[in-house]
Amino acid sequence: MTETSFGLTASALAMTSMLSSAGNPSARTFVYVSAATAGAIDTYSMDAKTGSLKRVSSFDAGKMVMPMTVSADKKHLYAVIRSQPYRVLTLAIDPATGKLSQEAVAALPDSMPYVSTDPSGRLLFTASYGGNKIAVLPIGRDGLVTDGIRQMILTGRNAHSIVSDRTGRYVFATNLGSDVVLQFVLNPETGMLEANDPPEIATKPGFGPRHIIVSPDNKSVYVLTELTGHVIHYALDTAKGTLSEVESVKSVPDDAGLFPGIAPPAPAAFNATAPVAVQADDGKPKVWAADIGITPNGKFLYTTERTTSRIALFQVAAGEGKLTYVTNYPTERQPRGIRIDPSGRFLVASGEKSDRLSVYAIDQASGVLTPVGRYPVNAGANWIEIVTLP
Repeated sequence: MTETSFGLTASALAMTSMLSSAGNPSARTFVYVSAATAGAIDTYSMDAKTGSLKRVSSFDAGKMVMPMTVSADKKHLYAVIRSQPYRVLTLAIDPATGKLSQEAVAALPDSMPYVSTDPSGRLLFTASYGGNKIAVLPIGRDGLVTDGIRQMILTGRNAHSIVSDRTGRYVFATNLGSDVVLQFVLNPETGMLEANDPPEIATKPGFGPRHIIVSPDNKSVYVLTELTGHVIHYALDTAKGTLSEVESVKSVPDDAGLFPGIAPPAPAAFNATAPVAVQADDGKPKVWAADIGITPNGKFLYTTERTTSRIALFQVAAGEGKLTYVTNYPTERQPRGIRIDPSGRFLVASGEKSDRLSVYAIDQASGVLTPVGRYPVNAGANWIEIVTLP
């Protein structure tokens, strides 16, 4: 089996996380929600038995605070500000209360709608939708991001997300406007991304690949397409770091009455004399998929769709990772973000046009969601991160 930077297999890491959070009565789980309109990050404590939330505090991060990710050692939360000056904040997590305090800030080269780290916790990955680029920043041994970008790569149109596989050897990024998933190898000596062979894999035209999730066993990569609402299931060749499409499954049923979305037009050439042709909007309701998540045991996968404000449930076949669409659930208005807690027992959903969060209990046999409660949140809630500390 492939080993991670921590010397454990990916599946062993996932199991260790579930057991430690479920079996340790003193463990504390904190939920963080970035609220772009309010410019705040709301902090909640989660009851390990019921999943109910209790508000702890609100951190004033800055207007358009959106994507966030937790450091590998769970000591810091990295939060990206998408208003100028574009920047990423390093926020210390108080292990007793979950409260946040700023320890560092670093400049970003563009507005970045996605952020993640490699498994070693040494690198911060970001993607720019409007800037058509991805950027890598170093993370210091103290967990702080203080330096500027280490590497910037121009991509196809509308880079939307960037994630590492479970080993940290391979990195994938989506280009929504170009309908491709980019494939990189991480050079372990330089910490730089190098194009894999082949450097990209194409989706079907007009799909608009958006967010990526890697299965806990590192055998499958799932990509949610924003414009059609499909989940594309790729098999990951762990020897080469390349993807091969297995299947493409709808997350939006036909009876939802939605039509494919429209990708933004390609930018005009600098010497163009005519305006860029833009596809006219026919006024029909469009698919507008947003986020994707998978349970730590790899049994269930969930996606969100913003036009209908619903969460879809898929069952994941053991071993091969094939998907079966089961059903969907109404949720907060315009659900931008979902996150599953480390125990795999609860799912939290935010809506960009809702002043509440929803928490659901996940049935461990079927994946069915049962509402736990709704809780106040600041305006423009979008990104969610959950951390369990011993």
